[in-house]
Amino acid sequence: MHAKLRIRALSSGRLTPFSYVVLVLIGEGGAGPHDLVSMMRRGSIYWAAAESQWYGEPKRLERLGYLRSEKRPGKTGPRTHYLLTEKGRTALRAWLAEPSGLPRFQNEAIVRLLAGDIGDEEQLRESLAGMRADIAAARANLDLAEKVMATIPHRERYLRLIHRYGRELLDMHERWLAEADRELRKPPTRAARRSRA
Repeated sequence: MHAKLRIRALSSGRLTPFSYVVLVLIGEGGAGPHDLVSMMRRGSIYWAAAESQWYGEPKRLERLGYLRSEKRPGKTGPRTHYLLTEKGRTALRAWLAEPSGLPRFQNEAIVRLLAGDIGDEEQLRESLAGMRADIAAARANLDLAEKVMATIPHRERYLRLIHRYGRELLDMHERWLAEADRELRKPPTRAARRSRA
């Protein structure tokens, strides 16, 4: 969501796509902000947001009546734990009934590739290869998320499908990177050489 539109939605009390992410992750079992951040790290290939948002949005949703909070014992002291209210459940049920759209991407690698006619192709190839470390880290996060599944039996069926999607997505990125690498190793076409002249 564009920053100005998001600010307008937040100030008007409307639910944003990120609001629903928070409501879903809190779910029937509830969650604290530290739990949300932990889930965000394991699921960063699905939804990226600044860590501060995972702390701020639950507070906003509580003010709007979609969540309620209580204090629970933590390792070093009481921790805030959020739970869905009936208003939150109703909002989630209505949102679940809406059609899902194609995922929205902000893919820097695609934009860099589009600028390939301006820069050095060898540097571009090395830049794209930098994604491989992120893919490896995302695979490690998926491994961890799959171990956690057994502790959330009411969501295990859905998480299994989600993690299969995540692995397919990472596989696709690896195949695409290999294809881009092969293509960028070839000499540029005549048209490309003329545009650089």
